Amino acid sequence: MNAEAKLMNDVLAGAERIKKKTPVQDGVVLICGDSLTPQPIAWLWHGWLALGKFHLLAGAPGQGKTTIAIAFAATITIGGRWPDGSRCDPGNVLIWSGEDDPADTLLPRLMAAGGDRSRVFFVDGTNRDGEKRSFDPALDMAGLQAEAERIGNVRLIIVDPVVSAVPGDSHKNTETRRALQPLVDLASNLNAALVGITHFSKGGQGSDPAQRVIGSVAFSAVSRVVLVAAKVKSEDGEDRRILARGKSNIGPDDGGFLYSLEQCEALPDIQASRVAWGAAVEGSARELLSDPNEQDSEDGKSAIDDAAQFLRDVLAEGPVTSKEIQRQAREAGISFRTVRRASDDLQITKKKGSGDSPGWWWRLHKLSKNDQLVQHVQPLEVGHLGQHGQIDTETSPEQPIEQGSDSEFAGGMQ
Repeated sequence: MNAEAKLMNDVLAGAERIKKKTPVQDGVVLICGDSLTPQPIAWLWHGWLALGKFHLLAGAPGQGKTTIAIAFAATITIGGRWPDGSRCDPGNVLIWSGEDDPADTLLPRLMAAGGDRSRVFFVDGTNRDGEKRSFDPALDMAGLQAEAERIGNVRLIIVDPVVSAVPGDSHKNTETRRALQPLVDLASNLNAALVGITHFSKGGQGSDPAQRVIGSVAFSAVSRVVLVAAKVKSEDGEDRRILARGKSNIGPDDGGFLYSLEQCEALPDIQASRVAWGAAVEGSARELLSDPNEQDSEDGKSAIDDAAQFLRDVLAEGPVTSKEIQRQAREAGISFRTVRRASDDLQITKKKGSGDSPGWWWRLHKLSKNDQLVQHVQPLEVGHLGQHGQIDTETSPEQPIEQGSDSEFAGGMQ
């Protein structure tokens, strides 16, 4: 051994002796804010999936939650594009599923979504004392982290259902928080996005979707982002599916994407479902996923009744642009989708403006006696709201006018 190597060994031996003589004392550990360096959120999918954070993906049965999670996994494995068109860096994925078989369900879905199966790893139990047993998060999390570090570049962890990680009563806040902590630590240590899949509780339609997660409130509280998937009625009465942000403590908490579920042949004679992403939609999760006909007010009136009264007030003194109506509806907490449904019931006249009055203009076509009585006994607080020169940016075309002359309508805008 040369002198340099001997000196290094002596230094290491001395450090070890010092460590043994000065053990770490028990007690509370404090970190001074001055010693920390502020850092931005590291996004896997900007605004939707954050590295090192816990996310929930919730919804009623049959909404394709697992298929959506597999779509996320497929995008990551190939470095593909997210629904908003942004590019994803390629990485590996861990999946722990207690409901679906990897061979006949999950892997075919991944392949149907165009994923790289060589980058996906399924948790298949653990070997203990020479015997293979079911994976136990309370005992095997350190082993899972070691395997994930051996694989390297794990960007996403999927747990389906997330209640599998709670051995005790998942309706008790303290037990749920304690059980989720090892998963949260795993995501943080690996710097991977963690997505736990769960269901909605029965009832609660029209309430905040993030509060409808089954089990303890701790599931939503511990997660940094809650994604909700649901099927709702469109304005024309057709079903449509929406993935929306129900909650986010680290970014935007609204907006969503339309999606549909398709069946395809992943391999010869092997059918699987996959997600087809649609356009982006705006609004809160409660607004996007609520049924406009729900009886959700204290006096038993439906949301569409409230929207109808809103329109009577806004249009009381003349035509108003649909853009202005949309703005006021948002401030009043009323879904514009519900406003449009109410406008059909009220037979609102809608016409495309021109010249100095571009955009779509709405007006009350003809008040019934009951409507006239309502406006007579309720003093109006809304003045003339029409704003000349406002350009409407609605993506959906208005309904054609069937009654009323152009000159009559144009005169109302002046």
